Amino acid sequence: MSAASEWRAERNVAARARLDRALPAIFPAPVLRHALSRPLIPPTPRLAVESYWRAHLLRADRLARALATRSGTPENWSWRLGTEKGSGLAATFRMPPSPFREPAHDRGKGHCCICGQPVYRFGWHRDLWGSGVPNKNARWHAACVAAWKLWVAPSDQVKALKARQRHRCAASGKRLFRTAEVDHRVPLYRVWREHRDDPWPTLLAFWGTPNLQVVNRVVHVEKCGLEAGERASSRQAMRLGTAGLPDRTEEAAPDPALLDGSA
Repeated sequence: MSAASEWRAERNVAARARLDRALPAIFPAPVLRHALSRPLIPPTPRLAVESYWRAHLLRADRLARALATRSGTPENWSWRLGTEKGSGLAATFRMPPSPFREPAHDRGKGHCCICGQPVYRFGWHRDLWGSGVPNKNARWHAACVAAWKLWVAPSDQVKALKARQRHRCAASGKRLFRTAEVDHRVPLYRVWREHRDDPWPTLLAFWGTPNLQVVNRVVHVEKCGLEAGERASSRQAMRLGTAGLPDRTEEAAPDPALLDGSA
């Protein structure tokens, strides 16, 4: 046995003992099975839960969106952008809208700031322990953390997305190459432009797996070129539409989707 293997074995014995001491009488069985199968066993229940959702990103995405549907769109909420510190508003439409991060809709400690639902022990989304009281020290579900990372940086999860597509390009059907890239089927600038008034839980699907695809780079470059042409045409149409109009004291704010060059 190599020195690295000896170190791993000793480390796992200590981690397993620590995990066993900390485990409550009730604990999600799939999480425990996953933890014990890791090359490095998580030493605490919370780390075991976090490891489980990192390894099941697509499941976390579905769960986070389902929890958001359970919460529904907060009353009088609308998707807005902003840069003021503490407003909870994203500065760009590329970030998923998150109403429960805004002070006006914050549900307080013990509730997830992403989906709005109560958070229980170890960042779990269900009260398996029957306490009836959320964990007042928690602001995120472990599943929502994993889902959020997928939504804001899907390219970091290309391996899981490739496996979901059986390593076939979503556009051409050909085998995915190593240089394949993650793409939004409906570009986010169009989501902002055309779907801004959709219910909030519906909007999240545009950042989740229903709108994510992995395509070969040559396909992605062609698609981005077409989208750039569409944005250029929209800008030109907007300029032509305003040309020759009389001066007004208050000009309508331009659509951020038309000013942002990203797809």
